[in-house]
Amino acid sequence: MEKLTIVKVGGKVVEENESLQELLDHFSKLEGLKVLVHGGGRSATAMAQRMSIETKMVDGRRITDSNMLEVVTMVYGGLVNKNIVAQLQANGINAIGLTGTDLNYMQAVKRPVKDIDYGFVGDVVSVHVDELKLLVEKKVVPVLAPLTHDKKGQLLNTNADTIAAEAAIGFSQYFDVELVFCFEKPGVLEDAENDDSVIKSLTHSGFKALQVSGAIHAGMIPKLDNSFNAIRKGVGQIRITNIEGLEKGGTTLVAD
Repeated sequence: MEKLTIVKVGGKVVEENESLQELLDHFSKLEGLKVLVHGGGRSATAMAQRMSIETKMVDGRRITDSNMLEVVTMVYGGLVNKNIVAQLQANGINAIGLTGTDLNYMQAVKRPVKDIDYGFVGDVVSVHVDELKLLVEKKVVPVLAPLTHDKKGQLLNTNADTIAAEAAIGFSQYFDVELVFCFEKPGVLEDAENDDSVIKSLTHSGFKALQVSGAIHAGMIPKLDNSFNAIRKGVGQIRITNIEGLEKGGTTLVAD
């Protein structure tokens, strides 16, 4: 199988122009076939504030009412996505920006209301990468925004880590997939305050032990949950790192 590298970029890396430029420079130099997945939560929050739309968060997760859905659609599918595509073109990389609605590559259902009503947030139910595969094989880089749809005309806001993991699972039937989560930290840290405490290799049982101890918390938990689910479903390798470790470095996740 030919290698495919899927890079998910989030946090401050995608929000600040200097770090985004650095990331895209490194990404452009990666050999072989590539896909880029991005977030953009801070940009969405800033745009909502400019439009006098209240941002509501519960445990770090965005409540997406109808007004916020308009904001994230504009920001994720438009502003952030097309800025990344334009900068990749400037780096000599032929790219195309897509959401889950395009080519029907990722369908979701509106998250059921339990204790919290998250609004128009989507939980992925199916992934169809056949058409994306054709683009990738032609050396076109898909740039995937964190939006899905329910095939009934409804757009849905979907976690970018989930988009990356589900895309990696879908592509793994055709390629030897490496999924790299790139953010501002050098990897999964044993001590959140010490960037030198990178855990080089992490199993699922090790992750759960660190979660119980409180060493791993907040946004890192869903990232790791998505990652180990992807490994169980056939993704060859997953790493978590920063820009400097994009090609080689950070924390490698391994099956127990």
